[in-house]
Amino acid sequence: MIRKSILFAASLLLSPVLLLGQGNGLANGDLLKPLKDSWPTYNGDYTGKRYSSLTQVDRTTVKQLTLGWMSKLNAGVDAPALTGNGQRGGAARDAVRSIIGGEGAGDISVRGGSIKGSVLQVDGTLYVTMPDNAWAIDARDGHPLWHYFWKTRGGTHIGNRGFGMWKGYLYMETPDDYLVSLDAKTGKERWHKTIADLDQGYFATPAPIVVGNHVLVGVGNDIDSPGFLQSFDPETGELQWKHYTVPMQKGDPGESSWASLDAARHGGAQTWISGAYDPETNLYIFGTGNPTPAYTTGTRGDKDNLFTCSLVAVNVDTGKMAWYYQTSPHDMHDYDSAQTPVLVDGMFKGKMRKMVLTAARNGYFFTLDRVTGEHLVTSKYGLTTNWAKGLNAAGGPDHDPSKDATVGGSLVSPNSSGTVNWQPPAFSPQTGLLYVYEANSFSLFYLTDLDPRGSMGLGGKEEVQIGSAGSYLTAIDYKTGKAAWRHRYFAGGGGGAGGGVLATAGGLVFSGDGLGSLVAHDAATGKPLWNTRIGQVTNAPQTYMLDGHQYVVCATGDMLWSFLLY
Repeated sequence: MIRKSILFAASLLLSPVLLLGQGNGLANGDLLKPLKDSWPTYNGDYTGKRYSSLTQVDRTTVKQLTLGWMSKLNAGVDAPALTGNGQRGGAARDAVRSIIGGEGAGDISVRGGSIKGSVLQVDGTLYVTMPDNAWAIDARDGHPLWHYFWKTRGGTHIGNRGFGMWKGYLYMETPDDYLVSLDAKTGKERWHKTIADLDQGYFATPAPIVVGNHVLVGVGNDIDSPGFLQSFDPETGELQWKHYTVPMQKGDPGESSWASLDAARHGGAQTWISGAYDPETNLYIFGTGNPTPAYTTGTRGDKDNLFTCSLVAVNVDTGKMAWYYQTSPHDMHDYDSAQTPVLVDGMFKGKMRKMVLTAARNGYFFTLDRVTGEHLVTSKYGLTTNWAKGLNAAGGPDHDPSKDATVGGSLVSPNSSGTVNWQPPAFSPQTGLLYVYEANSFSLFYLTDLDPRGSMGLGGKEEVQIGSAGSYLTAIDYKTGKAAWRHRYFAGGGGGAGGGVLATAGGLVFSGDGLGSLVAHDAATGKPLWNTRIGQVTNAPQTYMLDGHQYVVCATGDMLWSFLLY
């Protein structure tokens, strides 16, 4: 503890302006730079790689990584903003600025919660969210600067993926479907705007992504409503454009892939997870969710149901679709393709290609040309994946009707949680490998609604999870789609591990192992090199450099942990 106190005192002398969160904020150009000192957006940068160029913590030094501080976040309007840290082991040292907003009457209080998204680090300040709550925290010692609480009208509080940032402003989505903008220095609310209709069942979890003067915002639900992506003005909050992910008008692209236009308009394809941005083409590439109804086909027919379970590329300035690729045609198992896409420039069959990679929830891996959407590689990376009968003409999985929910039960792998779920992957340019969770789970799917008109949302079926053939951290070669290595995690389904993956230029891959430890692996071999038992890791680890020290941070529920070398 003596060494920690000395480091903290030195930071007070060196950078008082940054300590107080009074930096210059985030310039648009910062998001185009290789990820290093800061962590300014959901995936660190626009590429989705979650790859940091920092090397202080490497294969040799990682064994010396130790706890710098830990802080518990207490959610709620009447709760202390944050207690405890690694420097003093007691209450936060100063009174915390508390800001209250929201459209609710204050009669709904959702207790508990977990950090399930990215923690931004800009100008020495960490910006953290949970549903209805946000904090600014000192990145050196974990003490709070301000706490914002949103009085909710309701909605589903399953998680919040974090902030977006533009200049000195922050943007977050709320479970009751608002986009809120805060002043990063003070936590004061600038404005809030409605992004969806709570009465229709929508709720919002994604981290907004800021591209130029566009704040890109997604939504989610599992009822029979259309998905969409929206762009808002970062200064005023005014809506710039709205892109529906299913056909909404006669003649729209994809209309013929549904039984009727009415079925398409209620077809789902929610925009659950933040995407990746390619500045060369000005395309934002994101994944879409499952069709609805999810398990019965009476209203949507036996067609592909575009643009559900797809990668979609839209022009950031107009919201117009440039291309799409469907990873689960005619999905019948709730296999959202709302995983983080990863943009890679690299060699493919002897020439440089601009590519996008995705390891989908359905157990298949894809490499595409990110300029045109051209299919390059498909592989079945799930060891037990069995729901498709091969590949179709476009290189996508060919849906096997015998694996749909049946009265007698169908044995399917993976289960509805998928080979991976929402947890973000990572990619290392050093190894050329994509690192992703792989849960080889099985379920029996029983059809309970025989009405040919189908059931709403996720209804009409019962799922019985019956076992697993193992969960892994898996490294995939994008050129072939084959696994270079697998490291077994002895945990359950739903991705089988923690909240996502981090890769670094130090030759490391960080991940939670699903059994209560944060682990550093050798990126080339998967060999574990260091671990610490802190509890179930609930977000993807992140890293940044401050005062000459490389920090590694992650969350376990409402606890934030920070590690560094001493």
